[in-house]
Parts: sequence; C-alpha cells; structure tokens
Amino acid sequence: MTKILFVITAADHWTLADGTRQPAGFWAEEAIGPYQVFKEAGYEIVAATPGGVAPTADALSLSPEFNGGAEGAERMRTALREATELAQPLRIEEVRIDDYEAVFYPGGWGPMEDLPDNAESGKLLTQWLASGKPVSLVCHGPAALLATVGADGTSPFAGYRLTGLSNAEEKQNGLADRAKWLLQDRLVNDLGADYRETEPFTPHVEVDRTLYTGQNPGSAVPLAQEVLKALS
Repeated sequence: MTKILFVITAADHWTLADGTRQPAGFWAEEAIGPYQVFKEAGYEIVAATPGGVAPTADALSLSPEFNGGAEGAERMRTALREATELAQPLRIEEVRIDDYEAVFYPGGWGPMEDLPDNAESGKLLTQWLASGKPVSLVCHGPAALLATVGADGTSPFAGYRLTGLSNAEEKQNGLADRAKWLLQDRLVNDLGADYRETEPFTPHVEVDRTLYTGQNPGSAVPLAQEVLKALS
C-alpha cells in the first residue's frame, strides 16, 4: 500500500503580539477531510510532528459552530478518534521521503506557532520539492514554507504561485489585529511567493508545478482531490 505523509503542528496555542496564548492546534476539518479522501483512494496515512508529539485538534474545530450543529460536531469528533494514525506521529527527522507519494500539511493556528522556524520541517519541504513529488499545504499550513528561507534570504519556493489564509480571512477570524504577523504578508514579503486569493472562506486551490495549496478550511478536500489527480 502506498503512503501519504501528514505533517501536523505539535503546538496547542498561538502566541499573540501581547504574549497571550490563543488555544490552538490543527484544524480538524483540514486534516480529517483530506485524510478520508486519501484513505478512500487506498492510501495509507502516516503522521509526523515536531518532536513526535501527539497533535492537538483545536477545540473550536470540534464545536457545533464550525460543524453545522451538534450532529456534525459529533461526526467530526468520531472521525478524529478513528483516525488513529494521526495520534501516533513520527518525529519529522525520522521521515524518509522515498517511503511516501506526497506530503500534506493541515492548517489551524498551531502551524503559526511552531512550523515557520522549524528547521527539520523546512529541510523536509526543500527535499520534497526537489524530489518532484506533490507538496500540499492548506490554510495556515503554508506557514511551514517560511522555514525554507535560507541564510541568504531565499527559498526554493520563491516565485511559486500559491495561496493560504488571507489577511481578510484572518481579520474575520478576529485575531489579525493581535497577531505578531499575518501569513499572507510573510508569504509575499519573506518567501517571495506569487500569492493568490479569492473571496473570504470560498474554496480556492492553486497548483504550480508540484506545489498544491488551499486557501482556507473549505479548500482542504478540493486540495486533496487535486493531489489525487496528480498521483493517478
């Protein structure tokens, strides 16, 4: 059975500009939707996190408010419990790229905390891009690309067309004014990406060569489906 790697934040909070720790983690919809897409297509899922720490799902992402009501929230919690692979991650440095067909980074506010400067994740992404295999990230997940910026200020992802959570969406989330930085700004200014966006919280996927990105939670499943097309 062929495998797809999920690299997931190990953070359970996002530190804001005033030092406040916003409870966070990975956004369940952005992990479970693609997980189900890949599993139904016959792929085995393996997870990795910084330090091999079992990842935390953002409690908000398991709430009725973000799952269409109580029944939807219960379905999401059940799906998360059944996705046992996600709770038993490798350490990122243990990953062998040759063992996998693609890599997928779910979002959530957690990636803003521990992935932008995670050297092991940055090295993995750089090697994955060089391998020619699909690299996919959704919502805040593209924050991990910032770790590929070298000492000379350049990244192998510079110039790539991509998307990720927009400034407008972060404002609607209510934390833009309290954040140390915004993802869209740094993808443009630090990574040198060709950032694209659509209307807030409208599904939007960008594909540029072997880089696959989605703008927001609703983009996670369409993104996974695009990756599947590339693998078929």
